[in-house]
Amino acid sequence: MKKYVLIVFLFIGLITNAQKQEVQKSIELFFEGFHEKDSMKIKSVCSDKIILQSISENSLKGNKLSDEKAKDFYKSIVSIPASVNFKEKILDYNIQIDGSMAHVWAPYEFYLNGKLSHTGVNTFTLFKEKETWKIIYLIDTRRK
Repeated sequence: MKKYVLIVFLFIGLITNAQKQEVQKSIELFFEGFHEKDSMKIKSVCSDKIILQSISENSLKGNKLSDEKAKDFYKSIVSIPASVNFKEKILDYNIQIDGSMAHVWAPYEFYLNGKLSHTGVNTFTLFKEKETWKIIYLIDTRRK
């Protein structure tokens, strides 16, 4: 009997790990498109109704919440000049899944032309649409 219980727990663990890898793959594809300035690649893992927000943290000016429309976000990505070198380095993925919803907490460092520009955390909410995890909500913090 103990063997069967152990096998069930191992099987559940494998399924959970596989789901987390699928979610992480969607986030990684988002960042591949981001770094390649490829809006089509980004859109492939984003819902048509994605909500984008940022929190800028500033001890002098106070914290500010800003919204961005998806079409403006995509346009801004593809219009980044070739002379601008940027890299968002994800430091960790904390992934939680409940059925067809996933939440990802991903601390990051953002480099502009090789120098650390700012740090923060991205949080993604994803929805499993057919066989693909789609980002439906993205909010990030930004601090110098």
